[in-house]
Amino acid sequence: MRIGYGYDVHAFSEDRKLILGGLEVPYIKGLKGHSDADVLLHAITDALLGSLALGDIGKHFPDTDPDYEGADSRILLKESYKIVRDRGYELGNLDATIVAEKPKLQQYLPEMQNIIAGDLGVPVTAVSLKATTSERMGFVGRGEGIAVMATVLVKEKVNG
Repeated sequence: MRIGYGYDVHAFSEDRKLILGGLEVPYIKGLKGHSDADVLLHAITDALLGSLALGDIGKHFPDTDPDYEGADSRILLKESYKIVRDRGYELGNLDATIVAEKPKLQQYLPEMQNIIAGDLGVPVTAVSLKATTSERMGFVGRGEGIAVMATVLVKEKVNG
C-alpha cells in the first residue's frame, strides 16, 4: 500500500463557471486556471500521482501546453489514474477536504462523490468529501479562492 497527498488552490475569477468535482456549482464566480480549474480534481490527481512518486498534475499536463487550455479535469484525473493502474495499483480510498467560505457546498458533495467514484470505477464508499471554511482567515477566508487537500491510499492490484 502507498499513500499520496495532494493540495491545490485556485483564485476566483469573475468570468468563469465554478467547476468542483466535475460538477458545475451555481455561484457568481468561477476559478482561474489554464484548464477548467477544478481545484478538487486537481488535488485528487496530485494525490494519486504522488502516491507512486510520479510528480504532480503540472508535470503530466503542463499549463504551458496549449493542448490543456480549458481541459476537462475529469479527463486529466482519469488519465492520471490510468497511469497508476498501469503500474499495478488501484485506489483503496480517497479523502478530500474543500476549504471555501462561499459558496456553501454540503448539498453538492453527494453528486461530486458519485461523479468521482464513477470516473475512477470505485464504489462511492471509497470517496470521502468534506467541505469547511477557514473561519474568515487568509485568502480563502477573504473570499479570494478555494483550497483543497486530498489523501489517497492505493494498493497493489490483486490478479484474478
